[in-house]
Amino acid sequence: MKLLSCICMTAILYTQACANNPTTATEQRVPVKNTVVAAPAARPDSFAIGKVIDTITCAADAGQSYAAYIPSTGNKKALPVIYFFDPHASGSLPLNKYKALADKYGFLLIGSNNSKNGNDWQLTEAIWQILSDDTRKRFNINQQRIYTAGFSGGAKVAGFAALNHSEIKGVIANGAGLPDGATAGNYAFSFTAITGEGDMNMTDLVAISKEFDKTNTRHRLMLFNGKHEWAPEKTMDVAFAGFQFDAMRNKLLPVNEAFIKSFVANSKKTVETYTKENNLLKAVAECVLAGNLVSGLSSDANWFSGKATALSNQEAYKKQEQERQQLLVTEQNIKAKYAQQFNQGDMEYWKKEIADLQTKAKAATAEGAMYQRLLAYLSLAFYSFSNQLVGNHRDVGAEYYVNLYKMADPTNSEAWYFSAILHARLNDLPGVEADLLKAVECGFNDKARMRSQNDFVERGIDFGKIERGMK
Repeated sequence: MKLLSCICMTAILYTQACANNPTTATEQRVPVKNTVVAAPAARPDSFAIGKVIDTITCAADAGQSYAAYIPSTGNKKALPVIYFFDPHASGSLPLNKYKALADKYGFLLIGSNNSKNGNDWQLTEAIWQILSDDTRKRFNINQQRIYTAGFSGGAKVAGFAALNHSEIKGVIANGAGLPDGATAGNYAFSFTAITGEGDMNMTDLVAISKEFDKTNTRHRLMLFNGKHEWAPEKTMDVAFAGFQFDAMRNKLLPVNEAFIKSFVANSKKTVETYTKENNLLKAVAECVLAGNLVSGLSSDANWFSGKATALSNQEAYKKQEQERQQLLVTEQNIKAKYAQQFNQGDMEYWKKEIADLQTKAKAATAEGAMYQRLLAYLSLAFYSFSNQLVGNHRDVGAEYYVNLYKMADPTNSEAWYFSAILHARLNDLPGVEADLLKAVECGFNDKARMRSQNDFVERGIDFGKIERGMK
């Protein structure tokens, strides 16, 4: 059964879900809570300290807002700032996740409530202009230490801002690389790539890091044990520390010998642990990362460089590297097989394949991580098909892919939201309610989107009941 003969796989899989879409610039406002309305004469330190403020409305545009976190030390002195971009316009999400790091390093954190997947670059630029202008007027910001960070499509926004605004000195790209069309080059900002070993974009970020190796741009790559998600605090801690090391090298911050020695000692212990475990790939990766971070600040950079060379010359390392490359080839071959299967309409094939992947993905091995990436790849593919077919009211084909989406990624709220739309079109109101409640259970909290969905409005869905479960 050829359900999607008119859909180009290449365009679908890599331009939706984890990237800004230049053709769908539909801005969506988020619900307001803990709101602070803009005041023209607002002073630094007039906001709560040590507490995430969910929504601060921009003075120049009441339709735009952001979350903020001022570290426990306050904002009487100018603070370095990191602007966060979440793909779902949840400005407070990364701030709540990393506020302890803001206290540790003395960073002001800002999270956009308007930047999200689906915005085009013109809208993204407008959001940045208003966001940066408003925060500069209302907070005491160190203008020489402005950074951006983002996850998935938000990572591309963080890179976009740095590519277009020279005041940005560093980028943390979590789960995705540079904006589509941009390539590694000699940039004035540092570039920190972070990815889960089970992230479908891991291979892309590894490739981008290798491209940056050919440039003068200071860059680093960090992998964590996880999937396509915001990095754990421990990993992001190193990324924040990277901004501190950059500032020391650029004489924007006094060299902190105690901090450097502590970092070096911890990294050497990590290298030793990985070496004893015979995980030489991770031992070398730690050497490369640590050497990069303390380069120009400590003679231990030479120790890390020498250790990396010595380890990589061992036969055990060469064997492990060969096995890794073979896994990547296997992964690409499996993806090619899936691409041939997408239009076949064989539900039984996918049931068996997805169940097999889910079992194999549980293994705490390199192979297990590969199967996690393949599941994430299928999730993105099924999202893309579902989104296009639901949007075009091709409900029969949409039902097939939505069911596969729920099967491959049962905790993804989008799968259940699409399912609710299809139930609404069948006038199955209990099915709509059940699916929306499941979407909320999986993290859906976009009240504005739900309330503007005609399929729900026309059938009188009890939004209040659904919203009571939202966080």
